[in-house]
Amino acid sequence: MKIPETPPSVNSILASLYKEGGIDKMEALIIKSKPTDSKNNYHHWEKAKHLDSSSKFTPQERWVGMKLARRALYKTLGFTDTKNRPFQFATPDEVLRDLHWLDQHTSGSFETPKSKLITDSETRSTYLIKSLINESISSSQLEGATTTRAVAKQMLRQGRNPTDKSEQMIFNNYRAMLHIKENLEHELTPEFILELHRMLTEKTLDIPERAGKLRLESDNIDVLDHETGRILHSPPAVDELPNRLKLLCQFANREEEDNFTHPLIKAIVLHFTFAYDHPFYDGNGRTARALFYWYAVKHGYWVLEFTSISTAISKAKEAYSRAFLHTETDENDLTYFIIHQLDILKKQAVSLFEYLVRKQKEIDSMESSWEQSIGLQKLNARQVLLLKHALRNPKYQYTIKEHEGTHRIVYQTARQDLLTLSERHFLIKRKRGKEFVFEVSDGLRKMLGFYPLD
Repeated sequence: MKIPETPPSVNSILASLYKEGGIDKMEALIIKSKPTDSKNNYHHWEKAKHLDSSSKFTPQERWVGMKLARRALYKTLGFTDTKNRPFQFATPDEVLRDLHWLDQHTSGSFETPKSKLITDSETRSTYLIKSLINESISSSQLEGATTTRAVAKQMLRQGRNPTDKSEQMIFNNYRAMLHIKENLEHELTPEFILELHRMLTEKTLDIPERAGKLRLESDNIDVLDHETGRILHSPPAVDELPNRLKLLCQFANREEEDNFTHPLIKAIVLHFTFAYDHPFYDGNGRTARALFYWYAVKHGYWVLEFTSISTAISKAKEAYSRAFLHTETDENDLTYFIIHQLDILKKQAVSLFEYLVRKQKEIDSMESSWEQSIGLQKLNARQVLLLKHALRNPKYQYTIKEHEGTHRIVYQTARQDLLTLSERHFLIKRKRGKEFVFEVSDGLRKMLGFYPLD
């Protein structure tokens, strides 16, 4: 992709105005300028230079005014780039608006129809597993995994061992996401990050012994544009990595009272900074996204457990990369990346809620149809979801182990779920080797008298 044009020097333009005796013009520029455009959009120079062409100010002068307004909002972070220049960010209205929305809809305690399936104890684990599977697949595909989504889901649900590198990447990512959930109470440490990386990259690296180890000087891991081969980013030197990792952990663990940074902004900064540092030979993107989830969920944004940011990123890779490059080319202004990530989080949350409402309607309709047409005793939500899947996949074979893993329930509960469906002739139990498989009954549609919603 094309590297964004570096913005003009603010100081040089100010000096030129001053030299030309433009004090009055400078004052007017400062008074009229905002950090955003007329629609409250926070643009990089490559777009901002084309705005408001009717103004009496030149594009460069308008940019200076915009930058001065932004500098008044900047909050400096404790991280620096490879030239020891600090990273910073602003909180314009666009950021505050999205943070408020995410505070309202992805944290705290709330009960609405759209949240029923993820707040109900009987179905929460089912949808959490679904989201973990989606994030694991999408995150691995961003790093080159080629296994189809259907095959990957079947592998994870059935608990079978990976058969190739792509499946191993997805299996590792899934296992690491579960590991994150189990370690929300702990502080972030370099050791935790190294272990997380080891889990994510086990049996997938060209040099297996590098899993869980910081990169070496010989690795030469510049971030390249895959189409042109152009260098997009050169990470910090190897000898800086141990200290930069410690700073990252200190930032994550520090709870400021007089210098507060919103938790979601901190989670996004962790994501960016880790990706910027690129401390590993491979697997940096997967680790960065995993750290984002760890911090966001740890600080109460539990609904984000049920979303997949990697899915959104994979659909718009260029916008993701551009958000990084806008930051690097404009005074290390992280606001561009923060805005991009908040937009992704909001869209993923909205998509989740729409999905849950649709699924709840399907389940309610199915249950109502059964009760009215054949008077079945009420099945539990796991059995409802399985039968819904069976209606659409009549050749599928279910196992106790798969049902256990899909819903994160104990073996005995999974076994009873399937045996009950078998006893009622919805499924047919057969022996396969040392285990039982449950096939979909040929008469399932007729028995239920229901065709699921598309």
